[in-house]
Amino acid sequence: MNILQQGLWALLLWPHLFTVSVPLDCRDDQASLARCPSISQEKLLDRVIHHAELIYRVSEESCSLFEEMFIPLPLRLQSNQGGYACITKALPIPSSKSEIQQLSDKWLLHSVLMLVQSWIEPLVYLQMTLDRYDHAPDMLLNKTKWVSEKLISLEQGVVVLIKKMLDEGTMTTTYSEQGAFQYDVQLEMLEYVMRDYTLLTCLKKDAHKMETFLKLLKCRQTDKYNCA
Repeated sequence: MNILQQGLWALLLWPHLFTVSVPLDCRDDQASLARCPSISQEKLLDRVIHHAELIYRVSEESCSLFEEMFIPLPLRLQSNQGGYACITKALPIPSSKSEIQQLSDKWLLHSVLMLVQSWIEPLVYLQMTLDRYDHAPDMLLNKTKWVSEKLISLEQGVVVLIKKMLDEGTMTTTYSEQGAFQYDVQLEMLEYVMRDYTLLTCLKKDAHKMETFLKLLKCRQTDKYNCA
């Protein structure tokens, strides 16, 4: 896929790809991803990577907890056999190691941003639907809420990083169609469970992609020819 095709996919699929949310407070601490001129590109990249690491870790914990609570082994096998597709499957983002290595710095950042923004709405839905479960542990609800909040923070950080590293401003499009995620309020309970399990499983995979892409970007800044 050439750069022109990649750009066209991004513009068509994601209308708010480069929309900047209200920035966080500009504070010099590890929890903040602020839009602030005093924060160096290197420091901001480190903070973005730290956020991505935490998001992956907590999403992995959430998926395991949900699995232990609600998914019997036969249904886990069914999910692993590919019966349910991830909501980000249509995104023009490669998954093989060789293809990822060929991505430009620009497309690495844009890929992370597409992944982040594609999960914001589904996680809002997931928080609502988890309330329907009997005996859903508070820990699961809290972790899901935490990831949702951190994704918004990560989105802000990546947008600022794009401006710092690529010297690009925000872009807008006129594409107004609804996002790729659709939910059906008339599903049976088992379908709800499997859908939510698929969401958590796919979130874990995509969070790992975000972390991998950002760490590859970091490696290229320090050791361009030895990033495997």
